[in-house]
Amino acid sequence: MGQTITEKIFSEHIGREVKAGEIIRCEIDMVIGNDITTPISIKAFEESGAKALEKPNNFSIVLDHFIPAKDIASANQAKISRNFAKKHNLKHFFDEKDMGIEHALLPEKGLVLSGDVIIGADSHTCTHGALGAFATGMGSTDLAFAMITGTNWFKIPESIKVIFKGKPAEHITGKDLILEIIRLIGVDGALYQTLEFTGDAIQYLSMDDRFSLCNMAIEAGAKNGIVAVDDITKEFLNARELRAEPKFHYSDEDANYIKTIEIDVNKLEPVIAYPFLPSNGHSISQAVKDDIKIDQAFIGSCTNGRLSDLKIASEILKDKKVHSDVRLIVTPGTQKILREATKLGYIDILVDAGAVVSNPTCGACLGGYMGILGDNEVCISTTNRNFVGRMGARSSEVYLANTAVAAISAIEGKISDPRS
Repeated sequence: MGQTITEKIFSEHIGREVKAGEIIRCEIDMVIGNDITTPISIKAFEESGAKALEKPNNFSIVLDHFIPAKDIASANQAKISRNFAKKHNLKHFFDEKDMGIEHALLPEKGLVLSGDVIIGADSHTCTHGALGAFATGMGSTDLAFAMITGTNWFKIPESIKVIFKGKPAEHITGKDLILEIIRLIGVDGALYQTLEFTGDAIQYLSMDDRFSLCNMAIEAGAKNGIVAVDDITKEFLNARELRAEPKFHYSDEDANYIKTIEIDVNKLEPVIAYPFLPSNGHSISQAVKDDIKIDQAFIGSCTNGRLSDLKIASEILKDKKVHSDVRLIVTPGTQKILREATKLGYIDILVDAGAVVSNPTCGACLGGYMGILGDNEVCISTTNRNFVGRMGARSSEVYLANTAVAAISAIEGKISDPRS
């Protein structure tokens, strides 16, 4: 019996063939912390008596949730990470001087690579599976163990093979593909399993779409999402100064999958996840019929805050105005994305239309700052979660959608179809 990509990545790391279900201890290629979770890891690290990081060049801290600090508590949280980074002369420490949302910034910096084993104390660490890596979220104490030992324990996940067939139509993106998967299998449909994304439709997905696709694997309960390396992946990697040499793995034809799911993307409409679960998916046609008025539109986050998202939004908003009853908030994923978007004229178009452009931050996505919803307010958002109170008041509602839907809805004042 052959192996899946995920099994091959672990086999290469521990030097022998492994299969799903095995529990192994494995070297970590990149450990990722942020301003919310890292202070807990630092405390555990110091209480253990450890004096130095086992693999300092394979550890990164990205301050991205409440930076610049929104209050005294968040300032003190950030201070803990800053002091630790200075004490240990941390090479990969990112704050206001080089800002970015961690899952957009680290691929941009060439710090996460194909074939890597990557962990982060953030559930959306699975984003990096778009590069053909094993990437998953863990707890802060798990992070501390990796800081101390350079390793961690894993149970090799079983894999679900997802086959996307056909060519996506205009305004059908990686976000729609993953929302459709979550609609079909539910928020626990891939619990502690790998979602391996395959099929001829993958060739039509940009890296930005693939990051969006893998980003929300966790919303189906998956341990990781992964896409095999192809020419698009290699082009992305070749454009960067990489931390190390990437390693390419591909599933064998006779690899074992516990389930196969096929989706014809030719038949897919933009998918809207209604409150209060990412699995509560509906077609854009249904959403238009439901006449859902909005108070806020949000474009950004580790799911959809990349350059292509700003391009899509600017094309739709060019020479248009945001509806008088709507706030449009745009959050670029990194400072580099912001600068590129500015050079290309996207930011001028968005601001002229009435949008407000924030610094790179996770703040709005988790209801922290830069876009909190008030009582009974409704938001169309390109983020990844729409639980009760996720972006603010418990009576508020969040509808998840792709960037084109969010942009046209900001103009119309209600959830609208960008294909119209």
